Amino acid sequence: MGLAAKDLKTIVITGASSGIGAALAQHYAGPGIVLGLTGRDEARLASVKEACIKKGAEVVTQVLDVTDQQAMQVWMTAFDDGHSIDLVVANAGISAGPGPLTLEDPVRAREVFAVNFTGVLNTIDPVLPRMIERRRGHVALMSSLAGFRGFPGAPAYTASKAAVRLYGEALVNSLKKHRVGVHVICPGFVESSMTARNPFKMPFLMSAEEAAGRVARGLEQGKTRIAFPWPMLFAVRFLACLPDGLALTLTRETPSKPR
Repeated sequence: MGLAAKDLKTIVITGASSGIGAALAQHYAGPGIVLGLTGRDEARLASVKEACIKKGAEVVTQVLDVTDQQAMQVWMTAFDDGHSIDLVVANAGISAGPGPLTLEDPVRAREVFAVNFTGVLNTIDPVLPRMIERRRGHVALMSSLAGFRGFPGAPAYTASKAAVRLYGEALVNSLKKHRVGVHVICPGFVESSMTARNPFKMPFLMSAEEAAGRVARGLEQGKTRIAFPWPMLFAVRFLACLPDGLALTLTRETPSKPR
């Protein structure tokens, strides 16, 4: 189910203050477009808002934590009451990092799941019943190529992104019957405040603007899985198909994500 430009007037993006979220907001900004943008950094969110307004969009911003279910429910429904959302991009995400005994910080690991997975539910749950009733709308869930295989350097991150991917893929057929599109986004390494802290070489690293363009094209083409770049996709799919012993050997030196 493709998302034609003529049908795309109102878009909500979480985690819109930086990275792919900010780039997507500016990609879609233009006359006749209403953007609902949320994030936790007020200054950066204001900067994205200003850039989108300069391109002609109407922009509503709100500093929100996607882990706050009640606040998300109130804001999403209020925004939809006024603007009838065409597309929701559940983009907000964080990574973990080393803790005691070289393992991930257990407190941070729970925060990663709260933002990356529960935050997705808090974003889409308020609007899916409305889209079903209207028999139109799209939701795009931000997963990652890291969600195809558990990597020892980022257990919470890879597991949370795998949960998002599987949840989104499981929704596709049931919501398609109601003419609601579901799209799972699986990028590789993208320039952002998160990847800027990575102390290791990131293959096929691309700009947030290039990633946003690929996401937008995938949505327009109606792809249920928007995964890129293809060499990284091939690599993680190959790893996922290998016997566990061999896959564990190949991934044992995976570097840790910094906190």
